[in-house]
Amino acid sequence: MKFLDEYRDPALAQAIVADIHRRVTRPWVLMEICGGQTHTLMRYGIDDLLPKEVELVHGPGCPVCVTPLELVDKAVAIASRPEVIFVSYGDMLRVPGSSQDLFQVKAAGGDVRIAYSPMEALDLARRYPDHEVVFFAVGFETTAPANAMTVWQAEREGLKNFSILVSHVLVPPAIRLLLNSRQNRVQGFIAPGHVCAVMGYGEYEELAESYKMPFVVSGFEPLDLLEGIRMLVTQLEEGRAEVENQYARSVTRQGNELARVRMDEVFEVADRKWRGIGEIAQSGYRLRDYYRDYDAELKFGVSMTHADEAPDCIAAMILQGLKKPVDCTAFGSRCTPDQPLGAPMVSSEGACAAYYRYRRHTRTEAA
Repeated sequence: MKFLDEYRDPALAQAIVADIHRRVTRPWVLMEICGGQTHTLMRYGIDDLLPKEVELVHGPGCPVCVTPLELVDKAVAIASRPEVIFVSYGDMLRVPGSSQDLFQVKAAGGDVRIAYSPMEALDLARRYPDHEVVFFAVGFETTAPANAMTVWQAEREGLKNFSILVSHVLVPPAIRLLLNSRQNRVQGFIAPGHVCAVMGYGEYEELAESYKMPFVVSGFEPLDLLEGIRMLVTQLEEGRAEVENQYARSVTRQGNELARVRMDEVFEVADRKWRGIGEIAQSGYRLRDYYRDYDAELKFGVSMTHADEAPDCIAAMILQGLKKPVDCTAFGSRCTPDQPLGAPMVSSEGACAAYYRYRRHTRTEAA
């Protein structure tokens, strides 16, 4: 495909890699936020092409991975009810709860369905008025506009048998938490292109100024990420801390203003718990009071669920860039995509899944 090939050109990639090698004079630690970027980096071996001074670590940029255990348990409880049609993106079906996952609910006879859009769930609510249809609204700012639009449309149509289980989280508060940590090693961020396509990058300018931290908004193809890394390295070597936009073909500073209007109408910012990390103030969305009839937690009375993480899963360290998947003693043995201990091994954007698919022999070869 022409447009994909343009961003995967080997000669251009080699030229950018050579330029990065020329520019680097000291060690730098860079974090990519988005799990989609992690998979590209692993798939194309970009980390192996970089100078040894440039280390890439992985951040909390996989929405499936940071969905808290309690919320998975709430989803399981709701999906197990006989009157419910539970609709979710496919990744969420294998994410382990404290005792079972949604796939097991489906295997036991629960009506759990996979969708590619929340509008599919809304259509089910129209077609099955005698059932309660619940959509698992997981995601960063990227998926929030579609979920907000679905709730807005349900309210306009008076569909009382539709609701959403909200698990929306926001990227900038998580970055702020990482930067405030005494354990932080990150010196520059590859900002998530899809999130910034919706939200713009004004909030990252505030972070860059407050923490003297460079950011580069990047796309997801190999040349996007190589160019983003070069831009970050250049800033660091020159002593700058700015926000630059590598992904200009999709991202503007102001983002998608129409989408943000609908999001702000339906959602409000609230504290959110992140799986393995804990509660981060003002780091997610919840439905506004006007739309509370569409809040599945309230409708089904599951708001007080609490659960503990698997003790031998180091997902929290991985999501904070403090460990890598191959550092986990369970990686590839007791934790696999078929039998996951944590969400990063399940999600198509999870760092553990990326290492398992492209690097699972790393530890064996190193030994």
